[in-house]
Amino acid sequence: MASYSVNQAAVDRCRELIDKKQYVLDSDWGEVQPGAEAQNSYLESHSWDEYAGWHLGLTEGANDETKARFAFVYGDLRRVHRTALIACVYRASEWRHKDVELAAHELLQLLDAKSA
Repeated sequence: MASYSVNQAAVDRCRELIDKKQYVLDSDWGEVQPGAEAQNSYLESHSWDEYAGWHLGLTEGANDETKARFAFVYGDLRRVHRTALIACVYRASEWRHKDVELAAHELLQLLDAKSA
């Protein structure tokens, strides 16, 4: 099983987006999460650092500037999705990636507080 560290730059970016009200509170994450084509399209016009900013986890041992390096996407590459944060909490919890789980949970609580 892969190991992950928290991508602090992505946590900070997510907080910034929440503060700017760049979020979707109700979505079907299975329908709106960015697939390979959307990710490739994004990378054609954005840097790897910008791409990394959408992923709460960094895969230990994966090469930089590869999609394999990044995990736990929290938005559609434009806005934060509440359902994406829930999915991140769930997946990280399921596979016992505690640091990522806690980061995603904290962001979910922040989003809920800001949007209440």
